[in-house]
Amino acid sequence: MLHRAPVRPTTVRSTYRLQLRPDALTFADARAIAEYLQQLGISHLYLSPIMTAARGSTHGYDVTDPTTVSAALGGPGGLKALSDEVRSRGMGLIVDLVPNHVGVGDPRQNPWWWDVLRNGRDSRYARYFDIDWSPANGAGGRLALPVLQSENDPAALTVDRSGPEPMLALHDLRFPIAAGTDGDNALRIHDRQHYRLVSWKAGVCTYRRFFAVSSLAAIRQESSEVFDVTHRELAAWCEHDLIDGVRVDHPDGLADPSAYLERLRRVIGPQRLLLVEKILANREPLDATLPIDGTTGYDALADLGGVLLDPAGEVALTDLSQQVAGHGSDRAWFGETEHRIKRAVAENILAPEIRRLVTAIKRDAGAETSDTLALSNATIEVLAFMPVYRVDYAPLAGITAAVVAEVEKRNAELTAPLGVLVTALAAGGEAATRFSQVCGAITAKAVEDTMFYQGARLVSLQEVGGNPARFGHSVNDFHLSNSERAQRWPATMTTLSTHDTKRGEDVRARIGVLSQVAELWSRRVRGWLEITPAPDGATALFLLQNMFGVWPADGRPASSVPGLRDRLHRFAEKAIREAGTKSSWEEPDAAFESAVHAWVDQVIDGPVGSGLSDLAHEMAPHAWSDALAQKLLHLCGPGIPDIYQGCELWEDSLVDPDNRRPVNFGVRAGLLQSLTDTPALDTTGAAKMWVVAYALWLRRERPECFVGGRYLPMYAVGEHAHRIVAYSRGPAGEAPEVIVVASRFSVGLGATGWLDTTLALPPGQWTDRLTGATYAEQARMDKLFARLPVALLVR
Repeated sequence: MLHRAPVRPTTVRSTYRLQLRPDALTFADARAIAEYLQQLGISHLYLSPIMTAARGSTHGYDVTDPTTVSAALGGPGGLKALSDEVRSRGMGLIVDLVPNHVGVGDPRQNPWWWDVLRNGRDSRYARYFDIDWSPANGAGGRLALPVLQSENDPAALTVDRSGPEPMLALHDLRFPIAAGTDGDNALRIHDRQHYRLVSWKAGVCTYRRFFAVSSLAAIRQESSEVFDVTHRELAAWCEHDLIDGVRVDHPDGLADPSAYLERLRRVIGPQRLLLVEKILANREPLDATLPIDGTTGYDALADLGGVLLDPAGEVALTDLSQQVAGHGSDRAWFGETEHRIKRAVAENILAPEIRRLVTAIKRDAGAETSDTLALSNATIEVLAFMPVYRVDYAPLAGITAAVVAEVEKRNAELTAPLGVLVTALAAGGEAATRFSQVCGAITAKAVEDTMFYQGARLVSLQEVGGNPARFGHSVNDFHLSNSERAQRWPATMTTLSTHDTKRGEDVRARIGVLSQVAELWSRRVRGWLEITPAPDGATALFLLQNMFGVWPADGRPASSVPGLRDRLHRFAEKAIREAGTKSSWEEPDAAFESAVHAWVDQVIDGPVGSGLSDLAHEMAPHAWSDALAQKLLHLCGPGIPDIYQGCELWEDSLVDPDNRRPVNFGVRAGLLQSLTDTPALDTTGAAKMWVVAYALWLRRERPECFVGGRYLPMYAVGEHAHRIVAYSRGPAGEAPEVIVVASRFSVGLGATGWLDTTLALPPGQWTDRLTGATYAEQARMDKLFARLPVALLVR
């Protein structure tokens, strides 16, 4: 293959996300694949969190020591060696920061948390955490740790005297014993500590968490001391030029994201890339006053998948969902369900956060004697109607007022408590801060983590940052979104798969094809559920779509694919519990889950599985077509495209931890070296790698056409013009040099082919980098797509 000489990038052109983990992908392992990634055309490796995390962590977001680089990954020396390696190849590093929280699941592994447990409010680290020490905190003024699994757990407490200091022991967990409190039985010792072990079902937790995850304790980045300590390593990396940018995890959880990002920008300097993990709601603008380059790309993901969905399938799929699941998963259902689930989340798993927020509201409003129940209800109702993650960003001014007005209109009895809430928010103190923090937590738990497992119309739409109530995007909508991205956020990240996506890009692409064969799918599903009745219709419809998304495309039975059965069972269990309608993480229904597992096996081994095999095989060319379309549209579109590890070939990942499986880079490197001509569209995925490599090489060859370059929509003419998505790229203010053309709705081409559909080309001779064919004046689609369903034309 042709490999171009490396050039040190002045800007980030493309990124490749690596999920580092001690057992599979360390700094040394990343160094070993740097040559392959360079040959693929990547400019920057984008690393998952690299600070010391909980032992055995496969993701790194449970940081236990934010002041040290993970020794398990290779330590500071390993990071320096990796940076040197990629620098020598004209590449760079982007790192993932986790400022909002630290891991406290095993207190012994977090020295700050251990010190707080031992010394309480006198600990020098007590102010690092967001802890409620008030006498009315529900734990008698102590730090409540919701770790007890049952009522009998306190009886299991013992004293472990096997090490250098005595510790309270609860099963595998250990807790410190404060000075002067040892010497009695375990229960009496426990009663003398600064902390109190409580049941996770008690609804008591006196420290701010990451959402409702009690093993992740939030830290106070609004404190200069905490910021300086937790960003000391980052400052050193910048000083020694080890990194080229950062991605900020969950800034919406911070007390003041804008102030934090301003300070972070000062640390990393004006030239390094600064991206935020920001989930924008439908039509929500990104705050242009923030000192950032953009988001991590969920907004682009929704555009790229949405433009390939056939709106003609909406009615049939809505009807199927209505019949099988009992609801249409349409706009009305999503709106009503989101409000209902948000209320339930606030009243249950986030009850400690609501309780603390209401206390702050009373204090800031000077209304200590106001009715707690009424105020809680009013606050929850406002939060449940909030259409965004948090509302204190500049472009969202006025939303809170509109929501409060709507709540008051719906329920006049809440007028008085709403007045208390408004007074507190206007004060701009602790209550306003906590209101924004809790708002994001409620939204995340209710929408992505619950509602997206209940909807059953077309599950490829139920993705992080997506709006499943909106059945696809028009081509015009797609172009306007891209044009705005090119002009306003030219260096934002765009993506198709991440460690957080509910299913991988190729799985979504295949499920999306069901919009083109909605009537056929509906008939098949009804027939399958008659043959193999399911314990629950909504669960079955949800799982069948995901099964179709990962089913072998070559006609093989799923039972012959190593590990697939186990992966489907693990996904089914997570999906059932996240949905929370028939079972849950808090109260698993063993009988229902057992019935679903039995049904999954019946599907895999019976006639339904055979039917899925036939349909997956029949639809495979169309699924591959859409997968290549979204990939090329992504790689050449505005912004900096990120490739999630392994996704340069077909991938069949479901939600985490399925998408964190180790990647075989040796196979990929070998395949890249072996490609010499346009590959066939088949199960190997060689065609996808071909498209990825040529698109990335072109970005390297002509960077001025992409980040900061011009974007112009193009439109085909003819019988099947609506099945084309095309645009041109070029240097700002200059003529186009690159044209991207992708097909969509390919199922409908079967009978007639492309007929008279053509695309007019700007002056000059254009060569398709993917096939070598040349064109001038216009391109006929039957010629352009003779070998692949996408084209990359270069003047």
